[in-house]
Amino acid sequence: MRRQLILAISVGLLASALTVTPAERETGAGGEGPDWIPLDDPKLLALVAKIDAAGAHRAPDLELQKDENYALTSVDVEPFGGVQPWKENFLLQMQYYGAGRAIPEPEDLDTVKVGFIGPIMQTVSVATGGKSHEESLGIPMLQGARLAVEQWNERGGYLKRKIPFELVVSNDNGLWGASGNEIVKMAYKDRVWGILGTIDGANSHIAIRVALKAEIVIINSGDTDPTFIETNIPWVVRVISDDRQQAYLLADYWYRKLGLQKVAIIRASNRYGRFGVREVRDSSRRMGHPNPIEMAYMVGQTDFSLELERVKAVNPDAVVHWGDAVEGARILNQMREMGMEQPFFGCDRTVSEEFAEIAGHNAEGVIAGFPWNPERKSPRLERFRRAYRERFGMEPETYAAHAYDGMNLLLWAIQAVGLNRAKIRDVIAHMPYPWPGVTGDIQLSAALDDVAETYLARYEDGRWVYYSRKDLGIPRGDIPPRDRLSREQATAATVR
Repeated sequence: MRRQLILAISVGLLASALTVTPAERETGAGGEGPDWIPLDDPKLLALVAKIDAAGAHRAPDLELQKDENYALTSVDVEPFGGVQPWKENFLLQMQYYGAGRAIPEPEDLDTVKVGFIGPIMQTVSVATGGKSHEESLGIPMLQGARLAVEQWNERGGYLKRKIPFELVVSNDNGLWGASGNEIVKMAYKDRVWGILGTIDGANSHIAIRVALKAEIVIINSGDTDPTFIETNIPWVVRVISDDRQQAYLLADYWYRKLGLQKVAIIRASNRYGRFGVREVRDSSRRMGHPNPIEMAYMVGQTDFSLELERVKAVNPDAVVHWGDAVEGARILNQMREMGMEQPFFGCDRTVSEEFAEIAGHNAEGVIAGFPWNPERKSPRLERFRRAYRERFGMEPETYAAHAYDGMNLLLWAIQAVGLNRAKIRDVIAHMPYPWPGVTGDIQLSAALDDVAETYLARYEDGRWVYYSRKDLGIPRGDIPPRDRLSREQATAATVR
């Protein structure tokens, strides 16, 4: 009885601390809604009640999300040339049917631990093609996650128990499989309640398979590999738009808006480059404009004359690069030295001060896909920027912002359902509303992937400027209902 009374008082304190007034729920303190889904929201309370009622041997009575179309793919970009296959994956949300929801909340805790894994210290491995190269992305990612933890602690930490959150940090060292060991350590030794990470596609794939066995949520804020979420693991969530979405927008811009015919590809020879351009390549081919050439280079390479001579020989209308900012800028400079004046396009890693600094005046007019709009008018975003500057003495960039969103989502879920890994997964997977992030509203698909709008960033007069599909008038193909062709029709169809 005493324990129930204490729990009721704690829940009441939590509700009063992390809820908002009716006016704030509509407009927010700064005019755009609250910074999280209020814990007294009726839809959230109904969701939590269903999760709690499931017990040890039943899955909660929750509606599973069903998408009519995977990743908003236009019909002329889909595989099979418009033929409806026997089965389409990733449209129906996965459920967790285990008994984890019945595990009671532990009592002997001084802190509530959450994990972080990302590239923050340089290493050497075959997997990374020599020296690791993503620390410039991983360190801001760690800072964004750390800021979120510190802010929740300023609000009182885990309010049900009045104990602070603690961030457990692991380095993603580039050794294929070592990331799995780090997940095991955090899940079983450190006993974290959820994990944010990582950036490298190969290591992320290993990490999430271990998370499946350990039954712990991983929120990814930095790996844009389209195949990452296609593992369809119910414990995995991504809060950043992937390379597929960027590729679709670029392809629509090239072929539907600009009328280009031949776009050459040059990419890094690592997983990021290889998987990043898959949708560029497939979209181009299916839209009737196959890429005339695709050249790969080694990470860290400085002379690209061999690759560029071959690209130049096919006389493309434009060149797209998929890789890190440093190599992208060097390739652009070398193109211009060789007299190649074709428009230069890139992936989201292009959008950095480092690229602009190395490319110099050649950066003017470069266009790249980008997962969000950092210039949007948002009091929430401005508060984050101000807090990040005060804490770390620098401007936040995209990896910091997405990590901040991902860690806030994880800590909010813990506040909403308590210390139970399965329930934390449930409340994230079935949120009644898009997550109100500093990068914009995060809309999760049935596969728990962020399918919010992507943007094109163009370097103009010394700065990056961001444009939506609507801003540039970029058309997209039809996204019709799924029942296009019967199986009998499909057997006679020509598959592109």
